[in-house]
Amino acid sequence: MLDQTMKTQLKAYLENLKTDVHLVLSLDDSDTAQKLHALANDIASLNDKVKVIEDQNASSRKPIMQVINPSKETAIGFAGLPMGHEFTSLVLALLHSGGHPMKLEPEVIQQIAALESADTASNHELNFEIFISLSCQNCPDVVQALNMMAAINPNIKTTMIDGGAFQDEIAERNIMAVPSVYLNGEVFAQGRISLAEILAKLRLMSGDASAEKEAAALNEKEPYEVLVVGGGPAGASAAIYAARKGIRTGVVADRFGGQVMDTMGIENFISVKQTEGPKLAAALEEHVKEYDVDIMNQQKADNIISAEKTEDGYIHVELESGATLKSRSVILSTGARWREMNVPGEQEYRNKGVAYCPHCDGPLFKGKKVAVIGGGNSGIEAAIDLAGLVEHVTVLEFAETLRADQVLVDKANSMGNIKIIKQAQTTEVIGDGTRVTALHYIDRESGETQVVELAGIFVQIGLVPNSEFLKGSGIELSNRGEIEVSAKGETSVAGIFAAGDVTTVPYKQIIIAMGEGSKASLGAFDYLIRTPVPSEVA
Repeated sequence: MLDQTMKTQLKAYLENLKTDVHLVLSLDDSDTAQKLHALANDIASLNDKVKVIEDQNASSRKPIMQVINPSKETAIGFAGLPMGHEFTSLVLALLHSGGHPMKLEPEVIQQIAALESADTASNHELNFEIFISLSCQNCPDVVQALNMMAAINPNIKTTMIDGGAFQDEIAERNIMAVPSVYLNGEVFAQGRISLAEILAKLRLMSGDASAEKEAAALNEKEPYEVLVVGGGPAGASAAIYAARKGIRTGVVADRFGGQVMDTMGIENFISVKQTEGPKLAAALEEHVKEYDVDIMNQQKADNIISAEKTEDGYIHVELESGATLKSRSVILSTGARWREMNVPGEQEYRNKGVAYCPHCDGPLFKGKKVAVIGGGNSGIEAAIDLAGLVEHVTVLEFAETLRADQVLVDKANSMGNIKIIKQAQTTEVIGDGTRVTALHYIDRESGETQVVELAGIFVQIGLVPNSEFLKGSGIELSNRGEIEVSAKGETSVAGIFAAGDVTTVPYKQIIIAMGEGSKASLGAFDYLIRTPVPSEVA
């Protein structure tokens, strides 16, 4: 199953095992089961601490391999073949089940160890099922976060389920997007979710008052000299440049990495030939942590009040949690998100056929008809990717001409199962109550309404700046909602700077956002050294 190179690398990793690990197999007669059996035996051959056990009664779902620590009675399941992006999840599950330390803060490990089911009267376990596709770049982070929890706490059980291998379950649960996480049989989360977010959600479900305590703790923080709002490439760059000046720096972010976390392949980041979004995001966070930066994750800005309007002379950043942070200067780097169609049915069938990530969700539509909305590079690239999986792709472009590069258009036209329709205005998403069945569009040339029967719609029509919380703040925005900035990253409000995709700076690229973040940080530092601190003014 594994080639010699992978065996050599895995053997070196398995030297870190400190305790025995059992690979418990429950198999059927499928080809996937045979491959899973071969994979388990390959792993066991590399280290004496790993033992393969076949037990057809261990699980009703087959084929499955459970990674078990027999002494701690922890269990991490892989239903289907954990290869592709999920092979790393398997390796980490082996190491963590075998006693290799996790890269988690001690207090986080303590929180996980203390977790119990909220419904302890009927179920003492937290049983997580994570439906994934092997081509999904977001799925491994969710799988690995939950697997770490299962390796720590025997009350937590996790099972990764490859949607491609368990199509019946996908259909039964109407799963149209991955990752989809179920807890004790009920929907827990859809899409990317971090370990911190999982813990916060579990605390909320159990009635834990720690969220209020956390907000109170944030209120007590001393004012910063530079507070960065947003943790994407621009925010990370701004934080590093500020911290290197030796000034008190904080970062408050909904999720560190921002939209980079949803990016598949990155091949134009100078000096790095190829990487993936989640890897780059992790590297950004690690780099920021090398400096004395106060990182506040899972916190979203709700309002900003300029220094001129506060009694203490600091800029106030109000968070959705109810906390307020203070700073002498602020750098806004909240980025952007995928633009939505804003037509009837879109929200109703979001994750039920309406999707925004072809890499993640494409495999769930294998052999079916889908549409891609948008004829730019992203749209045509998505159509090309999907064409190898689905029966047929219809591309709908609003304009008279495609905006994609000609080489991409030529490739799409050569594939045989891609149809490109121009001057098409999508007007409605149609479904049967549980999933998408069709879409309506108007032929802008004839004015006639057309119907396309399909199972999935992938929206690829650009970005929307995350700037809604700034309305009423006095910060000047463009007619597209982007923050107007000067050559130094200054906004229209003194002491408040901005960088990255949320601004009017053209060309929304990672490398440009990083440069803009550093520039805004240098602009903020220049502002600070020329502006008295509030206490001196008082």
